[in-house]
Amino acid sequence: MMPILKSCRSLLVISLAVFCLPALSETPDWSETLERISTGVVSLKVDVTRAFDTERNQSSQATGFVIDAEQGLILTNRHVVTPGPVRAKALFLNQEEVSLKPIYRDPVHDFGLFQFDPKALRYIKPAELTLKPQLAAVGVEVRIVGNDAGEQLSILSGTIARLNRHTPNYGYGNYNDFNTYYIQAATGSSGGSSGSPVIDSEGNVVALNAGASSSAASSFFLPLDRVKRAADLIRAGKPVTRGTLETQFVQVAFDELRRRGLNEKTEEQFRQLFPDQTGMLVVRNILPGGTADDQLQIGDVLLRVNGSSITNFVPLEAILDDSVGQTVKLTLERNGQLIDHELTVADLHAITPSEYIQFSDGVFHDVSYQQAWHFNKPINGVYIAMPGFALRTAGIPRSSVIVEMDGQPVANLDDMEAVLDQLPDGKKFSVRLFSLEDPQGSVLRIVQMDRRWFPASRCVRDDQTGQWPCRELAEGPAPVLPEPVSAQYVKQDSRLLQKLASSLVLVNFDMPYTISGVGEQHYYGTGLVVDAERGYVVVDRNTVPEALGNVRLTFAGAVEITAKVEFIHPLHNLALLSYNPALVGDTPVRSARFGSVDQKPADKLMAVGLRADSTLVSQEVQVASWMPAYYPLSRSMRFRDTNLETLTLVTPPKSNDGVLADKRGGVVALWSSFAFESGKEIFQENKGVPIDLVAEMLEVVTSGDALRSLEVELRHMPLAIARNFGLSDTWARQLELHDPERRQLLAVVRTVAGSSSADVLKPGDLLLSIDGMPVTRFREVEKATQKDQVQVVVWRNDSEQTFAIDTMALDGRGVRRVVTWGGALLQAPYREMAAQRGIAKEGVYVAYFAFGTPVSRSGLDAGSRIIEVDGQPVADLDAFIELVRVRQDDASVRLTTVAWNGTVRVVSVTLDEAYWPAWELIYNGDWHRVPIDANVGD
Repeated sequence: MMPILKSCRSLLVISLAVFCLPALSETPDWSETLERISTGVVSLKVDVTRAFDTERNQSSQATGFVIDAEQGLILTNRHVVTPGPVRAKALFLNQEEVSLKPIYRDPVHDFGLFQFDPKALRYIKPAELTLKPQLAAVGVEVRIVGNDAGEQLSILSGTIARLNRHTPNYGYGNYNDFNTYYIQAATGSSGGSSGSPVIDSEGNVVALNAGASSSAASSFFLPLDRVKRAADLIRAGKPVTRGTLETQFVQVAFDELRRRGLNEKTEEQFRQLFPDQTGMLVVRNILPGGTADDQLQIGDVLLRVNGSSITNFVPLEAILDDSVGQTVKLTLERNGQLIDHELTVADLHAITPSEYIQFSDGVFHDVSYQQAWHFNKPINGVYIAMPGFALRTAGIPRSSVIVEMDGQPVANLDDMEAVLDQLPDGKKFSVRLFSLEDPQGSVLRIVQMDRRWFPASRCVRDDQTGQWPCRELAEGPAPVLPEPVSAQYVKQDSRLLQKLASSLVLVNFDMPYTISGVGEQHYYGTGLVVDAERGYVVVDRNTVPEALGNVRLTFAGAVEITAKVEFIHPLHNLALLSYNPALVGDTPVRSARFGSVDQKPADKLMAVGLRADSTLVSQEVQVASWMPAYYPLSRSMRFRDTNLETLTLVTPPKSNDGVLADKRGGVVALWSSFAFESGKEIFQENKGVPIDLVAEMLEVVTSGDALRSLEVELRHMPLAIARNFGLSDTWARQLELHDPERRQLLAVVRTVAGSSSADVLKPGDLLLSIDGMPVTRFREVEKATQKDQVQVVVWRNDSEQTFAIDTMALDGRGVRRVVTWGGALLQAPYREMAAQRGIAKEGVYVAYFAFGTPVSRSGLDAGSRIIEVDGQPVADLDAFIELVRVRQDDASVRLTTVAWNGTVRVVSVTLDEAYWPAWELIYNGDWHRVPIDANVGD
């Protein structure tokens, strides 16, 4: 089967461009027709604000056309209007743009309607296109009138080849049409042409463009029979009734029906009644638990409904749509025998979800009629349109169905809300679910309730306004204070391992937001207890990359408690966590003993760490050497360690982090995981971080003193090469005497923007001494610069030069404040931007944006900085908040941005407080979410 694409979806999923062919050489009749109807064809800009049912949140473009200029009705595809919340605008031929209200989306067929206010148009009177489904016929020459990226009218020609093509298959789990024929034509429409009118030479709309083949020049059009009925009812202000037997039919040709046992008299009768038909309708699928379940069977041939003989979809759907809630009599043939059944016609709208719960950034709604077919399950349970933070942390995927929460059955959103209302923040509860990959099985997961990071609400569609008004969910009970829990460590084979085991802890860290260039959300690694009395644990920054997130510590594989991030080392791959020691009860946790860092090649050590299940693993290892850690610059400007010598091993552990200990159990280094970017990929490797860096960090934290830095990235250079740069013999001999083992010096690679060093030092400078003492190693530089100012001697241009340089105090707090606005996550510019790319710490950094949001529509790039709002300078987050909080909903805000390479852009963002309200997350001993209210000062 050739792959099939929904036209506007292809724009986002496979990045096809909107078709835009040169204007065809039209006959005079076509030219006049196209000119007459062109003002009624519009380009649609659609932002799907929430993942819902078969659709993901995204920004897309498509086509629509006016079918009622007086009422402002625009016809397009269902997958454009979507079943969920959308924001949409129509761009007319004269470049006038109006806002649209979604007023109808068919539950099954691929059509929907938007509405605009005709009074909003000032300079154009759009043409009104007429729907004429009866004019679609094989051989009719047609034109597809669409738009090129919302800017240029595009015309594509074709000829109708088939009127009874099977519906396109858009794939498992995606929206699929059924119980209708499609029209096929030899054209090549693609992304952006969804919803285009298919017109004949008189300008009549004979079909609706809906999809195309990606491997053949074929387009697929939706017939207009049911479309016209719905449009006429809406135009008349009446409800669009849609009935279903919760059964899928397919037309099967007579030759195949004979092979399946169709009675010859039946074939003869229906061929006489319908001489143009070549087959009959056959039951293809029956929805479990539906009105036809246990009544009809797969393969039943439909003969009559309410006494009327039927061989195609249009009369069948006409009867069902007019019989919602009533019974209909079906006559079928099964294995050559006539069978009569009376079935109740179900309401398609009633089994199509029109509300959702948003919780912990996830979106949940009742299982839809569309998805029930994919699962082959009754319409029961809550569908996960987007798992969000809490469920994704628990390993729960999108497109799953929840059937039980906290031990309670969940059949619908009411059940889910009732459970959520009883859960305090931080409470762990069970979720039972099944997925698209295994709909007949089920799994049980443990989820931690989140009321801190994201708001929780329930939203219901209102077709009168086109909005989904929301109400907040209950705040829930107060968090339950944890009780102390005790456990004993598993007995190890040696005293050394037993001692180390009591100082190791499994660390799990979950980040709710993408910040500081770190996009991954879930981490785990081995932590080392460095102060059991205070409750301090040290871990690498590839386990806890930033201060914003949830920390869980597991002791002895049996006691799990929460912890906080105390310190994020600004220079090296270290983070310090704190926990309440009372919560581990009598668990024999011990502070690790530090050993010497004076390790030589061939020295024997023990590598000890924890697996993800808290199992202790160990391996005897041999020291290879001390090596500098050099990593490429990060594209996302995530943390990158510099100026660090690490311990490397001859045969290192392949998959575990942990510690390296001497034969007495003294920890000489952390066996830490380093993450780094190379090209577009993120790689990880383990290296030994000397324990004296941990001791220094502990001293900084406990004393309250600041960690100071020269703010220079350095690299080793052999003395022989330094001589080629003109280094004098005197300095070469002095450095050689200072470090006879290495025969090296340190060269400046780059400086941190905004630092004193950036004003005086240059890449290529050779660092000779600090405060009169020669320096040839990274740690010598770091120790020598723990003061406010230092005298630095460098070799530059065949001579030594001396500079007084102020060091910089680094607080190690990490990110302690972020702002969400317009769908973007904003933070203050951070050190890595200045260290890696020389970016000044001014403005507001765009760390992330979600799809289907005002900022994604505007093209505000993640990785850029906002430096002006409506021409007013933005120095920091406070300035930004004050400038944007006075803007009304739906107002346009002009942002001036600058990229990492200095490129300046201006974008316009239209605010949407209903779907994308602004708030900030602030840490003041704990994290708190605070709404940013418009028009309200401090």
